[in-house]
Amino acid sequence: MDQNELIDKITREVLAKLQRGSEFRSKPAGTNNGVGGQKITLNSPADAASIIDHTLLKPEATQDQFDKLCAEAIQYRFWSVCVNTNWVAYCAKKLRGTGVKVCSVVGFPLGAMEARAMAFETRRAIEDGAGEIDMVLNIGALKSGDLATVEEGIRAVRRATRQNTILKVILETGLLEDSEKVIACQLCKKAGADFVKTSTGFAKGGATPEDIALMRRSVGPEMGVKASGGVRTYNDVVAMVKAGATRVGASSSVAIVTGGTGSSTY
Repeated sequence: MDQNELIDKITREVLAKLQRGSEFRSKPAGTNNGVGGQKITLNSPADAASIIDHTLLKPEATQDQFDKLCAEAIQYRFWSVCVNTNWVAYCAKKLRGTGVKVCSVVGFPLGAMEARAMAFETRRAIEDGAGEIDMVLNIGALKSGDLATVEEGIRAVRRATRQNTILKVILETGLLEDSEKVIACQLCKKAGADFVKTSTGFAKGGATPEDIALMRRSVGPEMGVKASGGVRTYNDVVAMVKAGATRVGASSSVAIVTGGTGSSTY
């Protein structure tokens, strides 16, 4: 059985299990930057800036590094900065009026938090200025076959977001089998997420064109797909976009848009 046949088979099985009288929620194509339906053209490294979430998530990161992160985001016109919740208010203040958004991670990096705790974290991040939320799904529940818990975790965060807040769900693809990735994508779609995302960068593996292609086929054209984890060069970004990615998360963002080597001080 080839990959396409596998995806079709698993998708049919998952859909049959998940139907409980509710319809999938999906936003109109192209409603938000990077959400499905949007054509991305990359003619040069600088073109990649508009789809990059400029990321700094290391626990030892200092205020000086966040100052630099925000300054770089303004200079190169990255789509957003992606930070832990503790730094959302600080970055939002520095970026006010610049057009650069603040993205915050929730339930990060394990995804093992209780759904109500993630919902609270989400509400606080949005109050502090986050316009996008990247949550980690409950990986252990998914691998245990407890799909209801996985779905409710996503729904809890979705309910906590405002209407114009983009919700991305991190699958942590390096820990999943292909069949589990498809199931996770279908759960994200059913629960109303805007994006599926590959990785936290804190577990084994990272984004690959193969996983991006699998996720794109699984969610269809109306959702966004974010490649994150190990994307360090412009060629990496091009490969991810060709595979179906509409957003990229990277800490090597400046190197990507300037044609550098991809090394990062973060």
